[in-house]
Amino acid sequence: MFATLSDRLTATFKNLRGKGRLSEADIDATAREIRIALLEADVALPVVKDFVAAVKERARGVEVSGALNPAQQVVKIVNEELVTVLGGETRRLRYAKTGPTVIMLAGLQGAGKTTLAAKLALWLKEQGKTPMLVACDLQRPNAVQQLQVNGEKVGVPVFAPEAGNGAGDPVAVARASIEEAKRKLHDVVIVDTAGRLGVDTEMMSQAIGIRDAVQPDEVLFVVDAMIGQDALTTAQAFLDGVGYDGVVLTKLDGDARGGAALSIRQVTGRPVMFASTGEKMTDFDVFHPDRMASRILDMGDVLTLIEQAEKAFDQDEAMRAAEKLTGGDFTLDDFLAQMQQLKKLGSMTSILKMLPGMGQIRDQLENFDEREIDRVEAIIRSMTPAERANPKMIDGSRRARIAKGSGRAVSDVNGLVDRFFEARKMMMQMARGGGMPGMPGIPGMGGPGGGKRVTQKQKQKAKSKGGQRRSGNPAKAAQEAAAAKEKADQATPNPFGIGEDVDYEAAAENLQLPKDFSKFLK
Repeated sequence: MFATLSDRLTATFKNLRGKGRLSEADIDATAREIRIALLEADVALPVVKDFVAAVKERARGVEVSGALNPAQQVVKIVNEELVTVLGGETRRLRYAKTGPTVIMLAGLQGAGKTTLAAKLALWLKEQGKTPMLVACDLQRPNAVQQLQVNGEKVGVPVFAPEAGNGAGDPVAVARASIEEAKRKLHDVVIVDTAGRLGVDTEMMSQAIGIRDAVQPDEVLFVVDAMIGQDALTTAQAFLDGVGYDGVVLTKLDGDARGGAALSIRQVTGRPVMFASTGEKMTDFDVFHPDRMASRILDMGDVLTLIEQAEKAFDQDEAMRAAEKLTGGDFTLDDFLAQMQQLKKLGSMTSILKMLPGMGQIRDQLENFDEREIDRVEAIIRSMTPAERANPKMIDGSRRARIAKGSGRAVSDVNGLVDRFFEARKMMMQMARGGGMPGMPGIPGMGGPGGGKRVTQKQKQKAKSKGGQRRSGNPAKAAQEAAAAKEKADQATPNPFGIGEDVDYEAAAENLQLPKDFSKFLK
């Protein structure tokens, strides 16, 4: 959604690189480009003016003029101002102290309230809650049935005493749902209300009636992020008419310019609390202003990626895979299991977009064929268990058979096997602390390449006593040992006055010193 804005801002910052000092002209030119980028992204004019003024004021200050890298400092300022515009801190749901927590959804028809109600219910279920959905949209045809189908998908019960389709009293349904939730011990009630194609008096009065009947702890305004400046007009109308505590943005995966997401917090004063980023029921999460700002500036969103991985990946399976990597017996079966876990995170395109700098290869990401993973899986499943366990045994005739069984070319099989060996070698080196091939290891890590590298000369030196190379001649070696003992006897006595017959480890323990300290006493 923010592709155009991200590209314009990235290009603007590129022009600042390499400049040891920023002049007034540089700051003005940068501010002008940022203003154009925001206006093109359909951000509200008052928000653009405030944002650009704040950036210019800070860019002229000491934090930029005294910085070693002014360009990076300007990027930091823009990032912080974006976070402020998007709401600053992450806003969490407020739960009722007693009784069920009531969450009411409001918004126009077509914003995605009914689908979002099920997504929110699933998210709450994953948080350990026991939600219940309430069908109060009795106006739109089949709205009740849609909520029931979505509720069944996510495994959440739906309270729907009325069939809807223009009949029934939504206020009475909402009032009865609270008693139903108490009776069945549901701790969260999500009320789905009716919308219209535009703001009208009947819709507002109905929403106000439901609000007064259930006394919700949270009223969430659901807005389509693709409708541009109209979103702000609608948001203000609902704020004045019904009132709400937070905003939920839907269809953030669309290709619209996304100015509503950047404007709605500043215009209404209400925080964006959740965001829907896809069609799946799991494409829903808490809205983090700092992470969204990082995405817009092409800095990635690694924290969200980590959170998704923690939910999708099996920890025990990951530990077993890590042990196999360290032991060197990582097989194609393990590789296939890792790929299947990776697929649980979602599409490869969405995963890669969360990595920093991926905006520079956006076209390649958009053209990425998600079926490639399925093709790789087909090739691996066409192998025998013995071949998966030991890919080195896959010769020419076996590769031809595997290619025929998977419906792929022999070159595809060759490429997969070759890439597997390369990937295994790299992952084994990283697992053992050796770092990437051709790069030094990570300090403090064990294994080859980790920490300080020990040369062959140092190893030979360590083998000899006192750093001296021992002779290979037994008689000469005995003479050297006798000479070394005589030299040690003539040396200065122990400064601590401790004799040779002292148990140094016991002495260190009595002095409450670490055991290793006994070496120092010697």
